[in-house]
Amino acid sequence: MGLLIRGPSGSGKSTLALSLILDGPRALPPAELVADDRVVLTAENGILIARPPPLLAGLIELRGIGVRRMPHRAYVAVRHVVDLSAPETARMPDTAELQEQIQGIEILRTPISALALAPVIIACILKTRAYEN
Repeated sequence: MGLLIRGPSGSGKSTLALSLILDGPRALPPAELVADDRVVLTAENGILIARPPPLLAGLIELRGIGVRRMPHRAYVAVRHVVDLSAPETARMPDTAELQEQIQGIEILRTPISALALAPVIIACILKTRAYEN
C-alpha cells in the first residue's frame, strides 16, 4: 500500500519515512522509499500513482545529517495520505475529513499531530478497519 506523507518543512516527513523503512514496528509490512521532498503524482486508470522526480530518485534528506542515497521504488499506487501538519486531531473526525480528492481520485486521509506516535497510528491504519454503525 502506498502511503503519501505530507506536512510543512521540518514537520518530520523524512524522519517518519525512515522510521517506517528502517525500523518500523513489527505490525507494519516492509516499507520502501519512493520519493522524498518532491513527488510526481498522476492518475492512471483510476489509481493515484506516485513517482520520484528523476533527479531526486533514491535520495532522502534528514535534518542535521544531510542527503543520503538509498534503495527506492520507481512508483507506487497511493492508497492513503498522512498529514503531519494537523496541530489538533479531532477525537472522532467527520468521515468527510478523512477523505480527499487528488488528481480526481478519492484517497483516505489521516491527520497526525504527534510524530512520535505516527508509526503506531500507521500500523493501526494498515491492520484495522474503520468502525461503521
